Amino acid sequence: MRVLRGADLEAALDDVALLRIAVFRAYPYLYDGDAAYEREYLQAYRDSDEAILVGAFDGPRLVGAATGAPMEDHADDFARAFAGQGITLGEVFYCAESVLLPAYRRRGLGHAFFDAREAHARALGRRYSAFCAVERPGDHPARPEGYAPLDPFWRKRGYAPLPGAVAHFAWKEVGQSAESDHALQFWIRALGDDAEG
Repeated sequence: MRVLRGADLEAALDDVALLRIAVFRAYPYLYDGDAAYEREYLQAYRDSDEAILVGAFDGPRLVGAATGAPMEDHADDFARAFAGQGITLGEVFYCAESVLLPAYRRRGLGHAFFDAREAHARALGRRYSAFCAVERPGDHPARPEGYAPLDPFWRKRGYAPLPGAVAHFAWKEVGQSAESDHALQFWIRALGDDAEG
């Protein structure tokens, strides 16, 4: 694992885009990704001096990645979700995606991704760490048999849903011809709290 910042982070973003397209194609995101969408989405990490990329490498190959940045660097997307919550964007570090190829899962990398981003958030003086996850009904037709949501893992890390903090993003799902709106629930933890991990 390596923590990347600045030019090293920027140099890895094309590989992060490929990982996002591959991993998020599966349920629950069902993301039918493309390079143009990825380039626009990942621009926030190129523009942020305090962004972080935690990369998992197998030799020179990036097989997993977790990104994060100060929440205000995503203000256009998230300000509405945090309105009325009594939390300012400047108090929050946003842990964006954690994407890991299936062959490398169940090796503790998920915890390592969060550990590194939360340490970075504390170093920046942030009070909270947050991320958002897509909401799907339990009877969604694309839900695989035996699918296990990550809620228990997130709760073990000290996160909980922040009531009423929901963001909306549009992307094209697998099998769709156009983008559609998706609701994403924010989960948050106070960084002064200890969580197992």
